[in-house]
Amino acid sequence: MIIPEQVRAAAREHPYPLLFATVSGAHLYGFASADSDWDLRGVHILPASEVVGLLPLQETIEVSRDEDIELDLVTHDVRKFFTLLLRPNGYVLEQLLSPIIVRTSPEHEELKQLVPLLLTKFHAHHYIGFANNQWELFRKEPAPRVKPLLYTFRVLLTGIHLMTEHQVEANLAVLNQTYRLPFVPELLDRKINGAERETLGPEEIERFEAEFLKLRERLVDAAAKTSLPEAATARPALNDLLVGIRLKN
Repeated sequence: MIIPEQVRAAAREHPYPLLFATVSGAHLYGFASADSDWDLRGVHILPASEVVGLLPLQETIEVSRDEDIELDLVTHDVRKFFTLLLRPNGYVLEQLLSPIIVRTSPEHEELKQLVPLLLTKFHAHHYIGFANNQWELFRKEPAPRVKPLLYTFRVLLTGIHLMTEHQVEANLAVLNQTYRLPFVPELLDRKINGAERETLGPEEIERFEAEFLKLRERLVDAAAKTSLPEAATARPALNDLLVGIRLKN
């Protein structure tokens, strides 16, 4: 994948050193169209001199640009990001493991090695909740779009895959090589080769609702049967990594 220079520049111009910056959103999920915006996510490192002081910390930095391309950059300070990792939050795991890397570091690689110690059975709740929200958005639209429908199926398959295979995979096309949902290739084609606001006809909605309910139940069942633990065990290793990063900065 060719990463636009504007995306790379946004990472280079960040006011703090970056542990990593990766691409999330539709590009990561495998259904970006020509007019999709770029979602850049990452971790910045506040210097120890700021962390130990009394002034407010820039724990989260957000930048939006709409010049040649639409770009959204969000980074968290390393301590905040590590705290998010210890919660059953699949979104931050996907950012950490995104294969579309704009900036990286040795500590980024160390952090990825800890992912098996972060996975829990309760990550299923994140994906079920996200799928329910996306389905509600889809159903509330006067002209339901393909995009939220793809998000719905993507998070359900990501959750199922995490519960059964203990791996984080966010790309819908890659996931469907395993789960082979017959309607996914057509939806991907409509989104990728259509426009951001590609819509569905009323006759399709009932069929997709049945598929949504079936996959959601499959995720619930996979969560009940998974051998993943109830709690992450990475806290001591994350603490050591965080201390090492702070001492270097």
